[in-house]
Amino acid sequence: MIESKVGGLALDITTNSPVITVSPVNSEKILPIWIGHYEAWAISMEISGIVSKRPLTHDLLLSVIKGMKGKIEKVEITDLKDQTFFARISISANGETIQIDARPSDSLALALKSKAPIFVNESLFDLKKEQMESSGLPDQESLRERLRNINPEDFGNYKL
Repeated sequence: MIESKVGGLALDITTNSPVITVSPVNSEKILPIWIGHYEAWAISMEISGIVSKRPLTHDLLLSVIKGMKGKIEKVEITDLKDQTFFARISISANGETIQIDARPSDSLALALKSKAPIFVNESLFDLKKEQMESSGLPDQESLRERLRNINPEDFGNYKL
C-alpha cells in the first residue's frame, strides 16, 4: 500500500459520470475512479469546505463512529475486480481495530471528512492496458486524453 491523496474531482463528459483521481504522495501517477453523483457531491462539498445544514449520510456515519468512541485510522483502496474497485475502512475503538468493506467513493468521502490517511494498492497505479480494457477502464493514454478534455477549472468544483 502506498500513501495517496485525492487529486481532483470532475465530470467525465464521455460518460457523464463523476471521476475522482487519486495519486500517490509525491508522484505523477493517477488512478481514476468513476463514482456516483451523490458520492461526488459529498466529496465536492468536503473539498470545497461547504458544510451542510443537516448531517448527510457520510456526516452521520462519522458521527456514529465518533459517538462510539471510534476513530477512522485509514482507508485503503485495495483491488479492482470485474470493473469494480474495492476498499476498506480501518476503524479503531475500544482497543480494537476493525476493517469494514466499502466502496472507494464512500471511503474517500469519510477519509476527507475525518482527515484520515488514504492508501492505495500500488499495483493499481501500474495496471497494464489489457487489464484496464478488461475492467472497462480507459488505458493510460486514453485516460490522459479524456482528462485533457475536462476543463482544469472543473477539478475540485464538481457540480450536479
